[in-house]
Order: sequence, then structure tokens, then C-alpha cells
Amino acid sequence: MSNSRDRVPIEPQNIDAPLSQAAVFLVVTVRAGAEAMKHARGVVADISGLVRTVGFRDLQGRLSCNVGIGSNAWDRLGRPTRPAQLRNFAEIRGPVHIAVSTPGDLLFHIRADRADMCFELERLVLDALGDTVTVMDEVQGFRYFDTRDLLGFVDGTENPTGDSLQQASLIQGDDPEFEAGSYVVVQKYMHNLTNWKTLPIATQESIIGRTKLENIELDDSDERKSHKSLTTIVDADGIEHDILRDNMPFGRPGQSEYGTYFIAYARNLWVIEKMLQNMFIGVPDGEYDRILDFSTPVTGTTFFAPSNSMLTALGD
Repeated sequence: MSNSRDRVPIEPQNIDAPLSQAAVFLVVTVRAGAEAMKHARGVVADISGLVRTVGFRDLQGRLSCNVGIGSNAWDRLGRPTRPAQLRNFAEIRGPVHIAVSTPGDLLFHIRADRADMCFELERLVLDALGDTVTVMDEVQGFRYFDTRDLLGFVDGTENPTGDSLQQASLIQGDDPEFEAGSYVVVQKYMHNLTNWKTLPIATQESIIGRTKLENIELDDSDERKSHKSLTTIVDADGIEHDILRDNMPFGRPGQSEYGTYFIAYARNLWVIEKMLQNMFIGVPDGEYDRILDFSTPVTGTTFFAPSNSMLTALGD
């Protein structure tokens, strides 16, 4: 029996689509004025048409696209209600490092197993949007060997699986009008690989909280919590809250540019915000995530990714 995805492209706003080999992360702002927003709204409402245009060329390429809408842009849509937790990304100023907040009205998270398909869809999206938008950030990501980041560690091990995937990443009945949507946070991290590589492997492992080769979880030392521990969120009732990460490495060796594009989908925005608070402020306060001594965020933006039916309705 053939898979349905062998017959049609992946539906847009498919948050839990399989991890891809390539991705484009495109963040834009929409020009001021009602006409510019109306035009942009029409483009995102018909994103499925653009995905089909490119996706049918190679169904095995697994092309997909998720569109996120920022808080300020949502206010300009003229909708009577808004997602309960949607808000702008708030700068986090820690004792040493800062999680910056940067502008963004629309996010296009384009994924495929072929980089050329990501490129083509991005080109068509920007052609359709025309001069109604300004590109704020554009990153081409790639899957690095066995899903490792450029620091050399496996990335995304703690992603939820099975039924827990949708429970963690998609809004449920607690906000029924926006059910099946998702909150999205993106950050572009730049790595100082030169300094990172001077660390002994054991020190790198204590910072990350996993062994580098086998990806085995480690207990924290008495001195400092690891990245793994700081980003594990357990509430007062002992319930652990997960998010769905689809991070991608990127880089230009000729420019000494190496980084990770962090992108997280969550049912509850506060879970991602708490993770970042732990990383930048520290637990206890002051004992921040040591990975930040080697990885610096240069962007930070929050979006809401509506369900496909809600996104299509924006064109009405």
C-alpha cells in the first residue's frame, strides 16, 4: 500500500511533519497600511497553492511549509479574538548574556528533503509578497550527519513522539477557537567554534548534559546544571512539559559563520519562555546555561501558527 504522501504534497501547517534534510527559515515584516496587510494575508491564505506548485515536482521531496503570524501582525488582521498566549518575544537580560528580541510579522518555515525545493518555494513566496514585505532574516539550514548540531552533539533527542507529540505541540481544547494551532519561537544562534573546540570533551559533555559520541544522558555535576536540565520544565504538580524542536545547523565556512537556527513549537508558549528564562537567568539565579558562552542569539521572535483551515480563512 502506498503512503498518501506519495500521492499529494504535505498539507501546509503540518507541525508534526517528519524532520527534513533541508529547511529555509524566512522572517519578514509587512509594510504599514491596510492594503499591504490585505495583500500579505491573501498570500499566506493561499500558501497551499504554492506548496502544490513546487511539491508535485517530486513527491518524495516531502516539501512542506508552516506559516507563523506575529503578535503585531495578528492585531492588523482585524480578527475579533486572538490566541490566548500570543505576545511579542520579550528580551531576557541575564547576568552575562541577553536573549534579544527582533521584529517579525510572518514566519515561513519551509522544509523538504531537497534544498532546491526549499529554494523554489521561498522564491515563489517572496515573488508573491512583492514589495509589501521586508526580509528581516533568511537562513538556509541543513541536516548535519546524524542530526547533530555544529557543536558536535545530537540535537532534538528529547522531542516528544507518538501521541505525546501533538499533545506537546498543538493547542488543545483549553483555547478551542485556536485548537490545532501552535506557538512558535525562533532564535538564530551564532557559535564560536574556535573557543568551543578548546574545551576538553568531558567539559563539553557536562555543559550539554549528554555524551558526545553515544548521546547518553548524564547526571549533572554538583557545580552547575547542564543545558539538558535547564531546558527540562516540570511544573508544581510534577508534570513535565515538552516542546517540539526542529533546529537546523547553518553556516558559511568562508566567512567563519557557524550557527544553529532554533525553532520550537509548543501547545503552551510559557513552556518555551520558561526554558529561555532558565538558560539566560540561571537556576539558581546567576548560574546560566554555559552553552551561551559559546552560542550567541542574534534574533528572537514569537509567532502563532494557525491550523490550515484557519490560515485559509484569512483570505475571506
